Amino acid sequence: MALTLRRVSATARYYSEPLEGLGEAIPLQMLQIPEGPFTMGSAEDEPEREDDEIQHEVNVPSFFMARYPVTQAQWRAVAAMPQEKRELKPDPSGFKGDNRPVERVSWYDAVEFCDRLSTHTNRQYRLPSEAEWEYACRAGTTTPFHFGKTLTTEVANYDGNYTYADGSKGEYRRETTPVDSFNIANPFGLCDMHGNVREWCADYYGSYEQTPTDGSAFKTENEEASRILRGGSWNFFPRSCRSAYRDYFTPGFADNLIGFRVSCSAPRT
Repeated sequence: MALTLRRVSATARYYSEPLEGLGEAIPLQMLQIPEGPFTMGSAEDEPEREDDEIQHEVNVPSFFMARYPVTQAQWRAVAAMPQEKRELKPDPSGFKGDNRPVERVSWYDAVEFCDRLSTHTNRQYRLPSEAEWEYACRAGTTTPFHFGKTLTTEVANYDGNYTYADGSKGEYRRETTPVDSFNIANPFGLCDMHGNVREWCADYYGSYEQTPTDGSAFKTENEEASRILRGGSWNFFPRSCRSAYRDYFTPGFADNLIGFRVSCSAPRT
């Protein structure tokens, strides 16, 4: 399948993956994330930080990441493709809407989605590593959120009954929102990185003393080990939507707080 890369800024490129049956729904748009080093984790003076967010240096190679979390329309298109290792429900989400993020999907489901998409496109789709996710979310920023030192419900979907730092209270929507609702992106062009749904990463959970510093995913021989989740959700406090916040759950778990976005190694032009 031919791949056309388009330039979205002086330094960024993207491509849209053709998927049948999307109609007017948002396409699967992949943005190139430039290579670079960054400081992963949170500073010791960051409000409400966790003990496992120890700062350390990581070098991340260039890769592509989806502009948005996988939507329900995109999920249905890929779920209709031939099975690789496991069945996928065509419509698992609790909150319905073509452009809302798919949810109620396990880590295994997300991996199956990537495998089917890889076979269909002959490109290697996968879940992002935890380091890739934080690097892409920060997009060069060092503040708790890529928006700055605090978060408001005018730019992200989380439980607005709670505040962070000197932020104010806001709306608690009690459900997911379409992934393009806020029309705001970080410096890399990515949207919905804080809130809406938690996002599965490829990594098994481990301390930062164990995890790689080359941007790759941390894995163990224990297939039942918990997997990493990033990004907070519509039902989370703002502290849990921070760029550095780490969460984890068993890979078979699924609920309406959890979705994912895909990544792809930088394709040849």
